[in-house]
Amino acid sequence: MTSRSGNYILSITIIGIFFFIFGFVTWLNGILIPYLKISCELSDFQALFVAFAFYISYTVMALPSSWILNKTGFKNGMMVGLWVMALGTLIFIPAALMRTYGVFLLGLFVLGTGLAILQTASNPYITIIGPRESAARRISIMGICNKVAGAIAPLVLAYFILHDGDAFLLSLNGMDEAARTLALDGLAQRVIGPYLVMTGVLFLLGLVIRFAPLPDVETEQDPEADSTYASSKTSIFQFPHLILGVVTLFFYVGVEVIAGDTIIRYGHSIGVPLESAKYFTSLVLIAMVLGYIIGIITIPKLLSQKSALAWSGILGIIFTILAIAIPAEASVTLHFIDMMTFRNVELVLPYTILFVALLGLANALVWPAVWPLAIHDLGRFIKTGSALLIMGIAGGAILPLLWGYFSDVWTSQLAYWLAVPCYMVIVYYAWWGSKVRQWGGRS
Repeated sequence: MTSRSGNYILSITIIGIFFFIFGFVTWLNGILIPYLKISCELSDFQALFVAFAFYISYTVMALPSSWILNKTGFKNGMMVGLWVMALGTLIFIPAALMRTYGVFLLGLFVLGTGLAILQTASNPYITIIGPRESAARRISIMGICNKVAGAIAPLVLAYFILHDGDAFLLSLNGMDEAARTLALDGLAQRVIGPYLVMTGVLFLLGLVIRFAPLPDVETEQDPEADSTYASSKTSIFQFPHLILGVVTLFFYVGVEVIAGDTIIRYGHSIGVPLESAKYFTSLVLIAMVLGYIIGIITIPKLLSQKSALAWSGILGIIFTILAIAIPAEASVTLHFIDMMTFRNVELVLPYTILFVALLGLANALVWPAVWPLAIHDLGRFIKTGSALLIMGIAGGAILPLLWGYFSDVWTSQLAYWLAVPCYMVIVYYAWWGSKVRQWGGRS
């Protein structure tokens, strides 16, 4: 019993490290978008291709990731995922030297490919390693690892690449073309050091996982699966609760990325200096960590996974409408110590930005609740079903692009109307979609 408990704790710890990596790498996009917008001289729509290139890789590579895992098993698949991620971070070096946006996007695509492999392995693993009714709580713990890393990541990268963003932008105005090009080349090359370090860390973690005592889990023999229900199916598309779960994750990841990756750009568009705006993505992630803590405390004792999901969608609708309705000029000033520089920081926080940040609270429990609801009863189809759910991450590629388009055509504030129907889909899945077991009916 002690050995089994020790193996369980070790497995949770290793997967927790992976989720920390997911968060650190994923939420770097929040600072990369304004950084590449400046260094590569892009519009809002063009800059949001950072999110597109990163998240579309999940759709392209999710099913191949399932094939890889069927061949390698979870453990070796995780090692492969880490090494592919290392290749993606390495591509940033020539991209920076050439200051070529297309090569940056290639690096982000490869990075996302590695994450697709890693996520396709780790999400079902953490779901089925313990009791299904507490799966959302375990995923919430993983979410804390993910979002703590996500809160730290943009601040760390901003310290190296965009610490003087406002002064740099002002200095560009007085430069001739040659000096401007030289300055932008220098700005682009600031990412080389941080991404070389990430390449080394990811490669070493791949070696560590190769020799780590992480047990493989035979998902096809999941004892909690309804074998009679699953054995009567011949296609993954005969599981409507899974397909509707994929659709839900598409819209959820879209609004999660919109909240985290556009908030800095939104703040700058309404007149907040980059010196203050660079902290905004971290606020979204802190709100998500708060949401995960609430989930750990309340699920399943006080809230079912379905109830948590429904409340998440309702709060998302409320916070979005408040973010749009409140005038951009209304703000509060906060003072705190920047842990990177140990300086006292004065943060200008418009109330509209506060409600965009609170979308992190609304978003926190959606992923943990949807996964166990969507993969329940899949039996031998669980790896393919997990790959389809990972494909739902494509929402993070497409919906932020729409936000960027609406931001250019209307205003950044009005562009957040896009989030309202997304949260309505989440509420639908919580109340009805997750119960469907046959197309055209519930059972």
